[in-house]
Amino acid sequence: MAKNSNMAFFVAMAALALVMNSVGAANTYEVGDALGWVVAPPGTYSTWASNKTFTVGDVLVFKFSTGNHDVAEVAKANYDSCSATSPISLETKGPANLTLSTSGEHYYICTFGGHCAGGQKLSINVTGTSSPAPAPAPSTSSPPPSPSPPAAVPAPAPSTSSPPPPPPTVPAPGPSTGTTPGSGASPPSGNPSSPTTPSSPTPEGSASPPPPPPSAATSLRVAGLSATFLSIALALLF
Repeated sequence: MAKNSNMAFFVAMAALALVMNSVGAANTYEVGDALGWVVAPPGTYSTWASNKTFTVGDVLVFKFSTGNHDVAEVAKANYDSCSATSPISLETKGPANLTLSTSGEHYYICTFGGHCAGGQKLSINVTGTSSPAPAPAPSTSSPPPSPSPPAAVPAPAPSTSSPPPPPPTVPAPGPSTGTTPGSGASPPSGNPSSPTTPSSPTPEGSASPPPPPPSAATSLRVAGLSATFLSIALALLF
């Protein structure tokens, strides 16, 4: 806020300085210099104005005695014919100060009879203002915004996923139970086994497993008992 107020103050001061410079640059001219505004030989005032540059804002001072002379601004046609009809402006009291407010040709005459024809007339050319071009106003651009602090990046949350399971352990192969090549076959048992009695077929649909076959020892015992009974029977017969 304070910066904007200071900037507005500087702009106002710069504008005031330009106005003062423009006013100070305006020139004041006494028409005819020491001669003043009187009936003079023809061409006197044209010669006086020929070496001067008139700009907007300058002031012309017509020095004359009130009641003896006046000064009227007229159009070019009235200037050429010394006619006081429909003047642009008319000053009857001397001295008269006329400010040049517009550029271009300006024409002045005295409306008293015979004075304009006697040489009391003035024609000048007014140019535009001669004041220097105004200095550029100071920039009112706002200062660049201060960089904002970088946003804090949140730390990554700890992972809640469980570690991958370890690879399955492959058990070491056990010792082979197969028959070692080159070893001899087991010798057959010394006692021949009796023929086994085939078991009766189990009816289909029974849940009981078939009885195990009789062992070789049982078969031998049965065979021995049979031989003993046979020997006793033969002894009794004979």
